[in-house]
Amino acid sequence: MPNSSATHVAAAGHPPRGKAGFFRQAAPGLLLASAIGVAAMGLAGWDFFASRGFSALTLAIVLGMLVGNTVYPRIAAPSAVGVGVAKQTLLRAGVILYGLRLTWQDIGGVGAAGVAIDAVMLLSTFGLAWLVGTRVFKLDRTSAWLIGAGGSICGAAAVMATAPVLRAKADQVAVAVATVVVFGTVSMFLYPFLYELNQQWGLIPGGTHGFGVYVGSTVHEVAQVIAAARAVGTEAADTAVIAKMVRVMMLAPFLLALSAWLAWECARGKAEGKGEGSGLCIPWFAVGFIAMVVFNSLVAIPDWLMSAAIDFDTLLLAIAMAALGLTTHVGAIRRAGLRPLLLAGLLFVWLVGGGALVNALIG
Repeated sequence: MPNSSATHVAAAGHPPRGKAGFFRQAAPGLLLASAIGVAAMGLAGWDFFASRGFSALTLAIVLGMLVGNTVYPRIAAPSAVGVGVAKQTLLRAGVILYGLRLTWQDIGGVGAAGVAIDAVMLLSTFGLAWLVGTRVFKLDRTSAWLIGAGGSICGAAAVMATAPVLRAKADQVAVAVATVVVFGTVSMFLYPFLYELNQQWGLIPGGTHGFGVYVGSTVHEVAQVIAAARAVGTEAADTAVIAKMVRVMMLAPFLLALSAWLAWECARGKAEGKGEGSGLCIPWFAVGFIAMVVFNSLVAIPDWLMSAAIDFDTLLLAIAMAALGLTTHVGAIRRAGLRPLLLAGLLFVWLVGGGALVNALIG
């Protein structure tokens, strides 16, 4: 992938003179994205937003788009370098630190059945997005994959982490995140009702524990999982979060496998004389993510330090999401039309209905 920062600098016509010159050019955009990210984190702490499952990442892209489609065009030139750094470097750093939320011991909390359920839901949901998105809804593959990643793994965070591997455009990422917001919000109100139905029908075994695994294996965002499961009960919420974290842990191997697939396609294209391609591009931030999980599993980190690290990681991801919003034009989303939403709606139906069946059979 080309160096985004250098590209922005060259485009602006002001090549940096050493690190000091680069930081001076990056400062305006970084400060702007940081201000939006901090504001999003503050809003996410309000009961109004927290109770509705709106995470700091979701609020950051919304605020970023509001600024990006109003005042940002007037200051885009001096801010471009810093915004590019936020979308590239800070995003990767945020994905790496995201691994501190997980340990290998989390797997024991849901057992082999819970891990198998998560794996089946990830593969089936992403495969469905790929097949139906490109063949039925005629979406470009990048958009279909981003929507599939958001639905199958961990919502906006998965979309953001997958985007660099696919070299996705800002509007493609924004559309995928929007689908997560829409159907993840519906999930928070639907799943408590489904729990009452399951009490009568007994489709998903295991009582509140089993239903917690169902929530964690099928709802998009971590915040949305918490909101939906808490409405059922404390035990369901605790189990749902663990099941969701195991699903999040699958993000790193998913990114590595996706990169390997793209490399294989590139090699096949070369063999058939269809162009040079770009070869294997290892998403090293995914490797860093795994390293953080291992570190957190082996080292006892003090609670205060862990809390600070997670807050800092959330800030990094919120800043990256704000930068994405700043460079997303509403017109581009409008041009995408209903097809991305229809695909996400189909995936939502599969997550709810197919997820219940998978949980019933494996759980």
